[in-house]
Amino acid sequence: MKIVTFQLRNHFVTRSVLSRCRVAVILQRKRFRRQEPEVQTNVKRLSFIEKNMETNQDYLMISLRLLGALGLLIYGMKMMSDALQKMAGAGLRHVLARMTTNRLTGMLTGTFVTCAVQSSSATTVMTVSFVSAGLLTLSQAISVIMGANIGTTLTAWIMSLGYSVDLTNVVFPAFFVGMILIYKKRHRFVGDFLFGIAFMFLSLVMLSAAGRDMDLEHNEAVVSFFASFDTGSYWTILAFLGIGTLITCIVQSSAAVMAITILLCSTGVLPIYLGIALVMGENIGTTATANLAALGANTQARRAALAHLLFNVFGVIWVLCVFYPFADIVCKMVGYDPAVGGQATKLPVVLAMFHTCFNVTNTAILIGLIPQMERIVCRILPEKKQAEDEDFRLQYISANLIETPEIAVLQAQKETAQFGQRVQRMFQMVRELLDEKDEARFDKCFSQIANQEDFTDRMEIEIAHYLEQVSMGHLSDETKTKVRQMMRQISELESIGDACYNMARTLRRRQESRQAFTETQLGQLRAMMVLCDEALTQMNIVMSGRREEHSIRDSFRIENDINQMRQRLKSGNIRAVNDREYDYALGTLFTDLVNECEKLGDYIVNVVQARFGK
Repeated sequence: MKIVTFQLRNHFVTRSVLSRCRVAVILQRKRFRRQEPEVQTNVKRLSFIEKNMETNQDYLMISLRLLGALGLLIYGMKMMSDALQKMAGAGLRHVLARMTTNRLTGMLTGTFVTCAVQSSSATTVMTVSFVSAGLLTLSQAISVIMGANIGTTLTAWIMSLGYSVDLTNVVFPAFFVGMILIYKKRHRFVGDFLFGIAFMFLSLVMLSAAGRDMDLEHNEAVVSFFASFDTGSYWTILAFLGIGTLITCIVQSSAAVMAITILLCSTGVLPIYLGIALVMGENIGTTATANLAALGANTQARRAALAHLLFNVFGVIWVLCVFYPFADIVCKMVGYDPAVGGQATKLPVVLAMFHTCFNVTNTAILIGLIPQMERIVCRILPEKKQAEDEDFRLQYISANLIETPEIAVLQAQKETAQFGQRVQRMFQMVRELLDEKDEARFDKCFSQIANQEDFTDRMEIEIAHYLEQVSMGHLSDETKTKVRQMMRQISELESIGDACYNMARTLRRRQESRQAFTETQLGQLRAMMVLCDEALTQMNIVMSGRREEHSIRDSFRIENDINQMRQRLKSGNIRAVNDREYDYALGTLFTDLVNECEKLGDYIVNVVQARFGK
């Protein structure tokens, strides 16, 4: 009986516990059901955040790849451009000088050179530097700049090719061959050129891959952003034109901005009208490079850079007047219909075609108006006339315009020749000082000579600093020799300036002593100075022309005449002092002038010898 009672008691206890457990489970289930929506929301939120983090990380990496590819594109084009200019060297100057005899040949020359160096900025800056150095006239430069705008369209075609053709097969063989040629110093510039091409093509491959990975056509935020712009509004076109101009001015590379534009259009995100507006802005923005480079140059160089800006601004203005019809004509030429979607692969070709049609048509309109453009820029930038003693500026060289060492040496030669003309003008002031009787005019002339002596010191330092910058680049043996010769020339020219100043100081001492040279002494000094002036004239002829066209014998002959006259005058001076024709102090001043003239003749011969490489 007890056993049965115990079992029944346990049975009821167990059932009671199970009942309480069931109630607890039911309550817990109800609690979970109430919390389930909140939990699911939190799970979805965490999932969304995680997905966004992964997407943002992907976009960050793709953006870094995109920036790296753009940097590689700019570097590759610069490397290729520099290599071609170094290969051409001085020959490039002769091409530009000889093939710009009229507007048509100048335009064709600019087109050819830009197609070769793959940079309109390089051609334009080079042209501006030639104008600065007096190697090209302003009208010749304008025709070359027009051709450069046509030549740069080849870059857009290459880029559009990179989005439709796999260029990887060209890249790696170019790297391999280029490396071999670089190690062979004789062909290192050809190797640099191949490396530049390889880097450019590799960057295009990277840009195309980055565009595919970004998958912008399926990004609703990006698509809706560009779709929010009214492509039928001129205000939208003007806004994107301004954006293209600003970005190109900042990055200083129209090729990089063109690559971004082609990338956005090729994905179908950027409407074609907006892409065309960006291309028009790039045409204006690319003029900033030449204008910035010309800031420190002379007036003619600034005029050439301004002509480049006016040319592109005029083209943008007339295209804006017929924007939509012109754009539609270009689209039809390629077989693209802006109203029909799904043709994104044709958009890079449309942009390249528009770039070509824009520049070709603009050149066709303006090539007959070059004289008018020249007059306009001359009015905007008139030549400032300043007194000789107030003006110090290197006329033909500027650190901003160093493109390649070979070309920079030509500018330095021009400036050195200008240095020679300056010291001859300084010597002519000394000749005027010899015969000046009025004390006020004497003091003014002496002050001008003192200023000129300071200018010659500064010119020596500036030209030497410029040549040092040039010598940091890769120079041929011939160019290195030219740099050494010019270093010696400017040193001797500065010594000529010192000799002129010493003569002026001697004449000032004579004036302060209240003594006057006799007519015999004046006649002898004038004859000596005539010989020195003849030597300076011959020196400047040699420095301004080609060495093959002149001889060093004429300078030696004049220097020999100066030496013989010095001996005669010194002997005659001793006899005159002994015969008491004038006192010893005046005779000493006379001898000092004669000795300085003889030194000046020696310096002139040294300049001529340096010019002939002796």
